Amino acid sequence: MSDPATQAATQLANILAATGGTVEQHAQEVRDAGLEKHRAILNHFKATLGLTYGNANRLAHEVRTLLAGGPADETDLLAAQYAKGKAALRPIYDAVLAQAQALGDDVTVVVQKTAVSLRRSKQFAVVRAPSSKRVEVGLNLGRDTPPPHDRVVAAKGMCTHKTNVLALDQVDSALASWLRAAYDRAG
Repeated sequence: MSDPATQAATQLANILAATGGTVEQHAQEVRDAGLEKHRAILNHFKATLGLTYGNANRLAHEVRTLLAGGPADETDLLAAQYAKGKAALRPIYDAVLAQAQALGDDVTVVVQKTAVSLRRSKQFAVVRAPSSKRVEVGLNLGRDTPPPHDRVVAAKGMCTHKTNVLALDQVDSALASWLRAAYDRAG
């Protein structure tokens, strides 16, 4: 299975081949139309190019990134996630990341706008700060796996389970064992 960046690049190449344009040409079209909001750009591409929602969304992201001067640096993205009221949560994130990276040399950290994906051959965990009170750790333990502890609940979406880490002392051996199980499953 390829990583998200490779998947996105392949999707974009297919979109550009189908539209016969470049990201720069589509960005100029967006400028000329006076569009700024993501949803407006996405809808424009759906209407004018006949793209599906997913392909229009990918192209809109690429165009907005180009118009903004390029992709944000991972350091900046992470700093933004733990800025202002969430700054006190950064030590929790750092401790979770250290636990995950200790699992093996093949752990890849992918910093995104609102979360950090932890991958092996595929994603095994996601770390994000949805509020100023907690760090949420999403775990891919398998849909049929019951929660291993009362701190873990079943989840919908990209991860099968999640746990909220409210304090640094909750980055403990229990959390390490859940990360290990998710990591082993992703191998």
